[in-house]
Amino acid sequence: MKLASVDEMRSMDHYAMEKLGISEEILMENAGLAAVHLLQKEIGVSGKKFVIFCGSGNNGGDGLVVARQIHSNGGKAKVFLLGDPKKYRGAAKTNWKILAKLPVDIIKINAARDARRDILHCDVVVDAIFGTGLDREITGLAADVINLINSCGWKVISLDIPSGVNGNTGEIMGRAVKADYTVTFGLPKTGNMLYPGYELCGKLFAAHISFPPSLYGRSELQVETNSRVSLSPRPAEAYKGSMGDVLFIAGAANYFGAPYFSAMSFLKAGGGYARLAAPQSIVPFIAENGREIVYLPQAETVAGSIALKNKEQLLAAAENVDMVVIGPGLSLQKETARLVKELVAGIKVPLLIDGDGLTAVAADPSILRKRKTPTILTPHLGEMAKLSRKSPAEISARKIEILQEKAKQLQSIIVLKGAHSLIGMPSGNVYINLSGNSGMATAGSGDVLTGCIAAMFGLGLAPDKATRKGVFLHGYAGDLAAFQKGADGITAKDIMDFLPPALKNDRAGNIDEYYEPPVIS
Repeated sequence: MKLASVDEMRSMDHYAMEKLGISEEILMENAGLAAVHLLQKEIGVSGKKFVIFCGSGNNGGDGLVVARQIHSNGGKAKVFLLGDPKKYRGAAKTNWKILAKLPVDIIKINAARDARRDILHCDVVVDAIFGTGLDREITGLAADVINLINSCGWKVISLDIPSGVNGNTGEIMGRAVKADYTVTFGLPKTGNMLYPGYELCGKLFAAHISFPPSLYGRSELQVETNSRVSLSPRPAEAYKGSMGDVLFIAGAANYFGAPYFSAMSFLKAGGGYARLAAPQSIVPFIAENGREIVYLPQAETVAGSIALKNKEQLLAAAENVDMVVIGPGLSLQKETARLVKELVAGIKVPLLIDGDGLTAVAADPSILRKRKTPTILTPHLGEMAKLSRKSPAEISARKIEILQEKAKQLQSIIVLKGAHSLIGMPSGNVYINLSGNSGMATAGSGDVLTGCIAAMFGLGLAPDKATRKGVFLHGYAGDLAAFQKGADGITAKDIMDFLPPALKNDRAGNIDEYYEPPVIS
């Protein structure tokens, strides 16, 4: 599903009104109808009491429509205004005038306590205070009302986005409503999908409010959810070489897990032939558990990492595989970092760089731009800070923008790992992945992801789609593990062990709806 920034959504609204002739009143009416439809479906309206908090902008206007429709459908609505109704403009002003003529209580409040009695005796609270245009910290009356809403204990529905959540970044602007349901209009905003805002939306629904598909599906919208990428059926006459032959350059003294999980996860996710080039002293220990892996023992540095003198041997090995993965558990040893940079410059096949490999290339990212074959980078926030030379705080505040900038500049596919990982393409397209859970924040999880992406490439997907599929499958396997074992205490091995059933369910095509916001028609 396509997503929109706040400015893109405003542009869509203007286009619908000015070019298509869909009036602002129709758009606002459809938004309110969608919210009431959701209320009817999830809670019911007739005979129930609703408290509706309205701001003085168009989000408040949406709330006024909801109040009128609740009244029309047999519910009891009471509206509390946080601003001066004289500030309403356009469709919001029209709906204010209509509602003022109906037997619906409308009260302008000066303090949150003015609504306390009513909110304690209602069934549902409707949040129509700010919407997506908020760009300042919330203080004063609005902050007090949000605190009251969050402490009431009743069901809460937010219109477009929970008030207090930044529509572009998902950041909390001082205070934010914690909703049970959110219905977002036109398209979901990026702030609906990025943490922490996503978590405050509750169950998220989308309503196109009569926009035609040509408007909300156009290619200029470059951010979308990481929807399903289909795999071709596994050939009956498949052999190990036809399912992907991947060289993993990984591991160092005391780093046995990273090379094991990356190579073994490749096999568990359907890959055919995993070759692991690791320091010769650690190979016997890894082989105790990974007997299916083919080993290429490497000469070591004094510190126990892969030595520079292995370069020509590794370049020769890379010529005979489909993809190379470099970085998991390699260590930050200076000689090995130099080896990484020279290998990245010399490897001619598609390359995935993870972990310590990212730290090595961050010292000279220009080598990535010179590569002629696809490159995939899988940084966490700290590694992204090194690659982009920006602080983690700045990246967190401008994730999508910075990801687009770096993917284009480095001509690389970049997976920015985290809650709802982002996948950035050199073209500027960004995919927000919705699978996964907090239990996956554990050592080795990123190595499992590396193996998943390599496996999807081995199964025949192009690098961009293999990356998207691998990120989704990794998160879905983690969700299966959490469902069976609970999020606390999940290990990388648990995630890896759930890759085969995750892939089985994915091939059956029965998991799509769980990861996409339902559309209210």
